[in-house]
Amino acid sequence: MADNPAIFFVMTAVVAFMVGLAKGGLGGTLGALAVPMMALVMPADRVIGLVLPILMFADVFAVALHWGRWDRQLVLLLVPGAVVGVTIGTLFIVNAPTETLRTALGVIVLIFAAYKVFERRILGSIQYVSRNWHGLLAGTVTGFSSALAHTGGPPVSIYLLMQDVVPSIFIATSALFFMILNWIKVPYYLYARLFDFQQLWRIVWLMPMVPAGVWFGKWATNRVEKLTFERIIIVLLVIAAVLLITN
Repeated sequence: MADNPAIFFVMTAVVAFMVGLAKGGLGGTLGALAVPMMALVMPADRVIGLVLPILMFADVFAVALHWGRWDRQLVLLLVPGAVVGVTIGTLFIVNAPTETLRTALGVIVLIFAAYKVFERRILGSIQYVSRNWHGLLAGTVTGFSSALAHTGGPPVSIYLLMQDVVPSIFIATSALFFMILNWIKVPYYLYARLFDFQQLWRIVWLMPMVPAGVWFGKWATNRVEKLTFERIIIVLLVIAAVLLITN
């Protein structure tokens, strides 16, 4: 736990609410702030084990909101690579010093922010012909970055957008895949001893912040100017990443 318990609990409550907002439809970029924010108040190797149960709880609401609209074949193509990526990511976590992991978190978050800035240019410049192995590659990169920092969105987003699926299928497929991915991480995190069950028990009372965030995110989806909102979050991501790398 952080040196100041009050700061720890406030930050955890904010993060739980933000994860709910992201799952409620206010933007996956917001959810990417969870790990770097928590890493500012506690050791990096403890953060990912703390944030995972929050994400898994939020996944229930995300999947329920988009139940049955996913493309099962696309999910099946992504999952094997996700297992490979999580395996590689966990080996890195187990063998990397805490400071190295903290720096790696910062770098991954910066890459995520850079992708969001240039997303349209990147997607617009790709001449794409679909191959099944692309799902394996996207799943592997996603599994690796998600194991380290729970920021696996860009590879899956690129892959699904290139499949030319309609928005409802895109969102539902992403929701189902990330729910499966988060469950895949559980035995790996147990092996790496990343879960602090005493600490998890202390934050259970904050879990209602997740559905509150989901509800508010769903309500705000059509009421918030998303481009401006995303730009603000990207700035916050960069600040958090720089703090992780330099401190």
